[in-house]
Formats: sequence, structure tokens, C-alpha cells
Amino acid sequence: MKIFLHSRWLFALLLSLVLTACGFHLRSQVDIPFSSVYVEGSSTSPLVMDLRQIITSGGHKNRLAKSAASAERTIQILSETNTMVILALNGAGQVAEYQLQYHAKYRLLAHGKDLVKPAEIILSRDMSYNNSQPYAYGDEENFLYHDMQNDAAQQILRRIALLH
Repeated sequence: MKIFLHSRWLFALLLSLVLTACGFHLRSQVDIPFSSVYVEGSSTSPLVMDLRQIITSGGHKNRLAKSAASAERTIQILSETNTMVILALNGAGQVAEYQLQYHAKYRLLAHGKDLVKPAEIILSRDMSYNNSQPYAYGDEENFLYHDMQNDAAQQILRRIALLH
């Protein structure tokens, strides 16, 4: 038993050394390289809300501008769409798997001029489906769409941070 515990500790130590030696680190908050940024889009848009939340929770609360006129940069969300595509059918011809897709189009402006021409982020997630439990998949679908929206917000901020 004592040898087993020592081997587990040794394995954990070796794993942590290997991960740190290869440069692995957890993804941290995005550093916004501008003094102020405004997120423009529909006030009910989940992507707009996620962008604002990420900016304020990342220690940049004072960098979120109240209007585009007072901001150094403006992130403009042009469109976002959710689609569901059938991937597979079972032997009875019923849906067995869906692919959920999320498309977000945005651009970056500085005082009304394009810094980043309209760019698009396309994300997808696969979701298996069973007709005997249709109510169970509504929550999973919503969770996957929210996860893709959050991922898109993170990607937009990382892309913008790389430009500076």
C-alpha cells in the first residue's frame, strides 16, 4: 500500500514537471490592449453580453466604454446565427445525431473606420439524440449553444488582442 501511494505521488510529480517543461499553461484572461472598448450590438445578444462580461470580469471594468463615441475601439457584432443540421439517422429513419452550428460575424472599428474588416467565427458541436427522451436534449442544446457563444467571445477578444 505504501509503495502504491509513493508511485502515485511520483507519477503526479513527473506529470507536472513534463507539463511545465513543455510550456503548458492554462488559458488566462485576455489582456485588452486598448484604453477603452465598446461592444456594439443587440442588447439581448448573448455574444454581446458575454463579451461585456468577459471584459469586466477580466479586471478591465474601467475599459468598457459607455458609448462608441467615447471608446478608443469598438467591437461591432454584425450577426450571429444558430443552426441545427442532421448528421445521422438510425435504422428506423429517425434522427440519431445533430450538429449544432454557431456563426458570429464581427468587425473592429476605431472612430468609425474599419481596423478589422468583417470577420466570421464558425463553431460546431455534435449532439447525439434519442427519440425516447426528447425533453432531455433541450437543456443540452441550450448548454452547447451557450458554450459556443462564450468560446466565440473569447476568440474575438484574443484575435483583437493579437492585432495590437
